[in-house]
Amino acid sequence: MDPFTTAAVLSAVNTATSGALSGAASEVGRRTTERLAALARRVRGRGTGEDPGLPPTLPADPAARRDLAEQLFQQAREEPAFARDLIAWLRETNLLRDTTGPACAPAANRPQLLPPGTAAFTDREPERRAIAALLDDPDTTAAGAPRIVVLTGRGGLGKTATAVHVAHALADRFPDGQLYADLGGAAPGTAAAPSGVLVRFLHALGVPADRVPADEQAQIDLYRDRTAGGRLIVLLDNAHSAAQIAPLLTAAPGALTLVTSRHGLPELVRDHGARVLRLRPLSDDDAVLLLTRIAGLEPAGAQRTHAEAVVARCGGIPLALCETGALVAGQEDVDWARLEREFAALAPGGGTPDPADPTRLATDLSYRALTPAAARLHRLLALWPWPAVPVGAAAAAAGTTEAEARALLDELAGARLLEEVADGRYRFHDLVRHHAELRAYEEDGRAAAEAAVERVITWFLEFAADADCRVIPGRWHLGPVYAGLPRPVAEPGIVRAALSELTRERENLAEAVRAADEHGLDALTWQLCEAMWALHLRLGFHEQWVATHVRGVAAARRRAADEPRAEGRMRSQLAFAYMGLGRLADAERELTAAAAADRTAGHHRGRASAVESLGLLCLRQWRYEDAEERFLQARRIWDAVGPEDDGAPDAPRALALLEHHLGRALGGQGRYPEAVSRLRHALTCFRALRERDSYNEARVRMSLGETLLAAGDLEAARVSLDEAIAVMEGEGARLQLADAVELRAGCGDGAVRFLRWARDLYESVGDAGGVARVEMRLAAAG
Repeated sequence: MDPFTTAAVLSAVNTATSGALSGAASEVGRRTTERLAALARRVRGRGTGEDPGLPPTLPADPAARRDLAEQLFQQAREEPAFARDLIAWLRETNLLRDTTGPACAPAANRPQLLPPGTAAFTDREPERRAIAALLDDPDTTAAGAPRIVVLTGRGGLGKTATAVHVAHALADRFPDGQLYADLGGAAPGTAAAPSGVLVRFLHALGVPADRVPADEQAQIDLYRDRTAGGRLIVLLDNAHSAAQIAPLLTAAPGALTLVTSRHGLPELVRDHGARVLRLRPLSDDDAVLLLTRIAGLEPAGAQRTHAEAVVARCGGIPLALCETGALVAGQEDVDWARLEREFAALAPGGGTPDPADPTRLATDLSYRALTPAAARLHRLLALWPWPAVPVGAAAAAAGTTEAEARALLDELAGARLLEEVADGRYRFHDLVRHHAELRAYEEDGRAAAEAAVERVITWFLEFAADADCRVIPGRWHLGPVYAGLPRPVAEPGIVRAALSELTRERENLAEAVRAADEHGLDALTWQLCEAMWALHLRLGFHEQWVATHVRGVAAARRRAADEPRAEGRMRSQLAFAYMGLGRLADAERELTAAAAADRTAGHHRGRASAVESLGLLCLRQWRYEDAEERFLQARRIWDAVGPEDDGAPDAPRALALLEHHLGRALGGQGRYPEAVSRLRHALTCFRALRERDSYNEARVRMSLGETLLAAGDLEAARVSLDEAIAVMEGEGARLQLADAVELRAGCGDGAVRFLRWARDLYESVGDAGGVARVEMRLAAAG
């Protein structure tokens, strides 16, 4: 038996009951919490004279959690079979691990997230040597601490290019991979939240989406565990503060963290021993070299004197030099004297340029050389700090086709006014964006600028709604954007592609919500939130979910006269975000408010959904009697939906789901005959649907089999579970199939065969806890 302690049990209880392990829809988290409920039920009557079949109550405070942990630990000391099950559950929460195994991701999941470098990169050799020396310093190595380097300096000095160049140059020394994140730290309002970055990193490190915790501290713990002992480079670009960086620091002594920031971040020096390297403008010789590399032509004779004067105008700032070089790139005979005169004409008073702002002068010169259409797109894209601009959004901003927009974007990228960060995705340097934003208000006017922002927001809304529909085709919607969208079959390939698209635009979608809210576009604000449901339900990002949907609730309330049903919809979605974060009191508050808002709006379907969700929340808290009452209340609300009312076509399926939920609530109370009756009625309801829902039928059969097992009817349980297994195999739902197969092993015949099958299935979906639990059962079976 593996050693374990009361502290380990308490830590596991805290994790499961706080919701830190799971998101709102996490199958793994739900199973883990329900298995804790089963363990608690087994010890409930121990030494108290109570009926152990009675349902336990979720321990809602620290004292109750400590009490439950002590009861579990004591029973394990006295009962070997219980100890085996408790250790398996502890492993499932990843709190007892085989510490001899590799903590870093396997080779197939070694992340390679660094952006490409540039062939024109020039100098910064002192910085590269300093970082290499830090890696080779025996005193630093002996200290056993990770190496942290902060590259700092003013905007435009090439901090990102330097960090990327160094990371690529040192990549061979870090074979476990490279992580990269742009932290958007040019301003507080654009700075990325650590939680969102952690989720991305964990996905890149091979953690399945439904195993990524919602709680930020749990994400930090898992991130440090997955990188412990690993030799990785972590590049944290454009940081705003040390507080933004600290959660993203790995504890691995073999790791190197490169941070770029316009701020010195002294807290990283004080608290983590970071080494600060301050970048300065390029020397005259290196500046000329960079300019001519970009231009593609070496100036000679008198032209070199004029080229050196242009370099002087650029102040040794790489951004200004790159923009200026791009102006003449590809020309056979560059007139450096003319370029010098143009710079002089733009300088204050036409004389010596402002030494504090050479980038502005270079940007203005590059801007003046653009075609009118490209200059207009440049201005309109800059009106909001989008993390990256896809071609479709650019086309919307300009009111043109995607083909025309791509050509204009290529012109802007060629002028170094935009950077192409991926195929069909572009971004501004923030100094260049600020220049273009000012130009937009000067040349286009406020009305045209705001109309362009609204067009981009609308494009993101239409994009998100289309992808959302492909992930969950049968879901009901309020937003008019869904009208006319096709309802495709939710095939695995279609769903994966749509989720990939939503993930790619996740940060842009959050910005679209913020932009809509701050521009007073309330209808677009709440509709965007509704369209992000599939993204958040399937992939998490709970902190962002809360931030966007708080805005969505406020916008829906302001637009209550136009769409009174929207407030309830927003509050219900926000509640699921709170559930994922373990903020169950906040979730209950929002669901109660959602039900009240829908009652005021006369929206029976929305109210029934909110009340049903309250019942599911009660199930999660082991409040089975309260859950039963909520589900019965939701049934009564559905009874008020007439044949012509909103939601009438959805009523049969909704009522079938409620029967399933009621069966689970009754089973949780130990009322097995009633639970079996409800679950069999749920099957009848599902079979009567016009469009069969085989997946949910199989889920009901799984619940029925589990309830029959608890009631001791092994033969009936076997029949129900065999039918569930057949359907789940056909559906390709491997995690649910693994659960059904493991349950089937408890029916008496062929237990070892089913356990081996379950183990293989858990391995195939990366459920290490399931594998550990089943292997212990196999060992016990001999």
